[in-house]
Amino acid sequence: MAGQQNHVISSRIGIIGGGISGIAAAKQLSSYNPIVFEATDSIGGVWKHCSYNSTKLQSLRRDYEFSDYPWPERDNSSFPSHIQILEYLHSYATNFDLLKFVRFNSKAVELRFIGDHDAVDANGKQGEYGSLLAGRPVWEVAVQTDQSQDVQWYSFEFVVVCIGKYGDIPKLPVFPPNKGPEIFQGQVLHSLDYSKLDKEGVTHLLKGKKVAVVGYKKSAIDVAVECAEANQGPEGQPCTMVIRTLHWTVPHYWVWGLPFSWFYSTRFSQFLHERPDQGMLRSLLCHLCSPMRRAVSKFIESYLMWKLPLHKYGLKPDHPFEEDYASCQMAILPDNFFSEADKEKIKFKRASKWWFWDGGIQFDDNTKLEADVVVLATGFDGKKKLKAILHEPFRSIIESPSGVMPLYRSTIHPLIPNMAFVGYVESVANLQTAELRSKWLARLVDDRFKLPSVEKMIEKTNKETEVMKKTTRFYKRGCISTYSIHHSDEICEEMGWGSWRKKSWLSEAFSPYNSEDYKEETKMNI
Repeated sequence: MAGQQNHVISSRIGIIGGGISGIAAAKQLSSYNPIVFEATDSIGGVWKHCSYNSTKLQSLRRDYEFSDYPWPERDNSSFPSHIQILEYLHSYATNFDLLKFVRFNSKAVELRFIGDHDAVDANGKQGEYGSLLAGRPVWEVAVQTDQSQDVQWYSFEFVVVCIGKYGDIPKLPVFPPNKGPEIFQGQVLHSLDYSKLDKEGVTHLLKGKKVAVVGYKKSAIDVAVECAEANQGPEGQPCTMVIRTLHWTVPHYWVWGLPFSWFYSTRFSQFLHERPDQGMLRSLLCHLCSPMRRAVSKFIESYLMWKLPLHKYGLKPDHPFEEDYASCQMAILPDNFFSEADKEKIKFKRASKWWFWDGGIQFDDNTKLEADVVVLATGFDGKKKLKAILHEPFRSIIESPSGVMPLYRSTIHPLIPNMAFVGYVESVANLQTAELRSKWLARLVDDRFKLPSVEKMIEKTNKETEVMKKTTRFYKRGCISTYSIHHSDEICEEMGWGSWRKKSWLSEAFSPYNSEDYKEETKMNI
């Protein structure tokens, strides 16, 4: 570790990251006066540092709020901007006096295990995970402040990692020799770099330029629309989206006049889907219901094919809609996306392989695309970010051979002692699940219940991975959207709460769940 190493500062609980998950964890663990390390000068995570000028939430306010702090105008049907989300988060943190725990411009650069190495068994054969608060330091965290090379060490009994899967480390394509960005005469940047530009910088980058955007997820779509908006008029140049894998996109949350939530977000709709630990009878029922699941997916696809010009532009994905929903990849389209395509301000190019030439991009069909700017909206490498700060043996076991992080209750790695991870297993309501998992974690820290044996936790995570594998080819993203209510049920039951949270059988079956249903004082017996 470079730089001067100062004396160790001891505390009981450390939280790494000041995004949505870190703030949720700090609120629930506030009685322990945790230290929250935030690498930047602001809370907010990706909403602060990976958002564009046009970035908006993809759900309604009431589906993205803390259970004890409703949005102002929570019934407003418009999607809030990233600025409004940051204002809401700051208001929440201020209201509950959470900022006193946060140390800004403090980047955790190394996690060092100093506990009992005999408790770590890569085969999961140790019987008990043990108490989360050991009564003595178990982890040391190296922190760099304000870009300084000096390192301050802290020691903790328990560490909560909330640095997330997005931001910080971009996932970049690998090119053959002499076919990478180094030979390109124009400008290449990742969407992470693009997000740091203000409105004037975006206009300067895009206006009058031939732009290629690589990718077809939400980030790529937003960049393409901003590019089209910057190139209005006869002098404007088109933006070309270079697409390897197509994904389903939706214009809004209605399908043939029916609320989208009816199809995947209610207890009744999720009853049709597989879940971990479902037993033989339920497995048989799910098998018999498979035609109904396919019918639901086809029903939604039929609406999207009718509503959007997917055939016209060759944008119909090869996989069912359900696979994108089950991997948390469904994106809401900006209102003007296809209207800009109709004006030829956005164009599309399908390509399984591509590389650079000095004037732009070349494809495996021997065609070329001239470009002045190439924006790589190719995602992030969240696991690499974790591995960069963890030592062995934990670096090697952070993900299972299947490529999924094995997290019990989406929070505890069975083979990494005295550490939790919040925000790594996705759902369609990430704030809601982050808060509920943090509530569960706080009660676990309080010793209100005990974890199962390491072996049973590994068995549970393996079953969850198998369900993901059966549901979507994109299972490595780690998403529980098709059984999220069941997942929350199990968390509630382990905390001693009632799992059915609504006021009537009818709403329990057919109304979607949100954070309001998981208020601590709400205990329903139906």
